[in-house]
Amino acid sequence: MRRAVAVRLSALLAAGALTAATGVALSTSTASAATAGVTGYATQNGGTTGGAGGQTVRATTGTAIHQALCGRASSSTPITIQVEGTINHGNTSKVSGSSCNTAADRIELKQISNVTIVGVGNGAVFDQLGIHIREASNIVIQNVTVRNVKKSGSPTSNGGDAIGMESDVRNVWVDHVTLEASGGESEGYDGLFDMKDNTQYVTLSYSILRNSGRGGLIGSSESDRSNGYVTFHHNLYENIDSRAPLLRGGIAHMYNNHYKRLNDSGINSRAGARAKVDNNYFEDSKDVLGTFYTDQAGSWQVSGNVFDNVTWSSRSGDHNPAGPNPTSNTSVSIPYGYTLDGANCVPNVVAQTAGANKGLKVSDGSCTPQNPGPTDPGPTDPGPDPTDPGPTDPPAGANLSLGAGADGSSKASGTSYGNVVDGNASTYWSPSGATGSVSVKWGSATTVSKVNIRLASGSGAIGAYRLLNHDTGAVLASGSGAGTVAFSPASLRKITLEITSASGTPRIAEFETYAS
Repeated sequence: MRRAVAVRLSALLAAGALTAATGVALSTSTASAATAGVTGYATQNGGTTGGAGGQTVRATTGTAIHQALCGRASSSTPITIQVEGTINHGNTSKVSGSSCNTAADRIELKQISNVTIVGVGNGAVFDQLGIHIREASNIVIQNVTVRNVKKSGSPTSNGGDAIGMESDVRNVWVDHVTLEASGGESEGYDGLFDMKDNTQYVTLSYSILRNSGRGGLIGSSESDRSNGYVTFHHNLYENIDSRAPLLRGGIAHMYNNHYKRLNDSGINSRAGARAKVDNNYFEDSKDVLGTFYTDQAGSWQVSGNVFDNVTWSSRSGDHNPAGPNPTSNTSVSIPYGYTLDGANCVPNVVAQTAGANKGLKVSDGSCTPQNPGPTDPGPTDPGPDPTDPGPTDPPAGANLSLGAGADGSSKASGTSYGNVVDGNASTYWSPSGATGSVSVKWGSATTVSKVNIRLASGSGAIGAYRLLNHDTGAVLASGSGAGTVAFSPASLRKITLEITSASGTPRIAEFETYAS
C-alpha cells in the first residue's frame, strides 16, 4: 500500500485553436455497423444495433453529420456515419429536414432512431462540441473522442456534457470512446456522461473518462428516478472529483472498471438506487462507494473488488461511505450474461483496451486483450444481399422445419407464422413493422446447427437479427441480411429469429433449420 496522496483536479488539457474543415458526406453501398460486441443492459429491451443494415456515409464536419441524418427517408431509417477529423463549432451548423431535428452548437440526435456514429481512419475528435441524445432510441457511438465541452465561458455546448442523454431515451451503446475535460464546474465544465428524464438500457464499455469534476449522473434530481438499467464495464475513470457515477433510483452494474484518483467520492448510490459492483480496481482514491451529499440512501452489492490505497472518511450526516470494509446491503439480479476478468488484472486490461483509437480490443475474461472479431462490410464493400439466396444455396441435409410448428410475436395482416415452414417460397410472414420475431418449434428436443433465412419477392432488408434458443434465451448467432448462418449445435425445442431492425418490411418466406 502506498502513502495516501491528496490529489486535486487541475486543468491538464489545453484547448488548441483548430481550423474549420470542409466535410462531405459520401453515399456508399449498404453496410452494417460493427456492433456484434454489444454487451450489458444495451442488449436488453430488444437489443441495440444502431445503423446496422442501413446506408453508410463518411463525414468530416458536424454539418455533414447533420446532413446525413436529414438525408434519410425517415427519422428511423438505419444509417452508419463514419467520422474522421476534428468536429467543432466552426464546421457544425443546423440542417433541416423531415428526418432530423438538429442544432448548430452540438451534434443533435433528437427524435430519431437506428443511428451509428463511429470514428474511422486517423480518428474522430469532437472538440468543445458535445453529443446530445434526446427522445431517441437504438443509438451506437463508437471510437470517438469528445473533449472540453463547456456550459459556461466560450464556446458553450450541450450544457457542458460530453455525451448527454435525456427525455425518453432507450438502448444506447457507447463503446471505446474517450471523454475528457480540463477541469471542473468552476472552469466551465459539467458531466462527461449524463443520463436523465427516463433514459434506460445503456451500456458504456471500454472507454476513458478523465480530468473532470464530474464523471456523470443517472438522474438529474432526487425525484428523477425513471432512469436506470445501465452497465459500465472495462472503463477507466481517472482524475475525477465525483460522480463515477451518481445514481438516483434505478439499477446500474459496474464491473471490471479501473478507478484511479477519484478525489472526493466515486460511485454515489442514492435515492433508492441499487448498484452491483463486481471485480473493479480502485486506486489512489477517496470514498469510492457510498451515499454522499443526501440523506436519501441508495444500496449496493459488492464482490471481488480491489481497494489499493483507498482512504475512507468517517460517516457523518449526509456523507455515508461504504468503507473501510464495504459489504453488500442489497441483492441485484442481472438479466444478461457476462464474463469477469480478475480484479487484479483490470488495470492492465483496461490500459490496453479502453478509449478511442485502441483498435476496438476487448476482453474475454482471460485477462488478455483480444482483437475484435470479424466486422461487417466496410463503406466500400458490398453489403448484404436483401434478396432470396436462391435454390442452389441451402445447406445439405433435411430441412427440419418442414412439418414443424411455428409461432411468434408481431404479425402483419394477411401473413402467417406457418408460412415460414410450409416449403412454399411464395408465401411469407412479415412483422407488423420493422421488428418482430418468428419461431420454429418441435414436440421434442431437436439438434440444430444451421439455419437458412429466405426472403420473398419484394421484401425489405433485414438490418439486424438474433437467433435465440427459445428454451434458454441464449443467443446462438446474430448478424444482418438473409441467407445461411451456422453456430454450435444446440438441442432445443424452439428456435427464434428476432428481427431488431430492418429497412422496409421483411418478408420471411422460409425459416429453414438443419442439423449440420
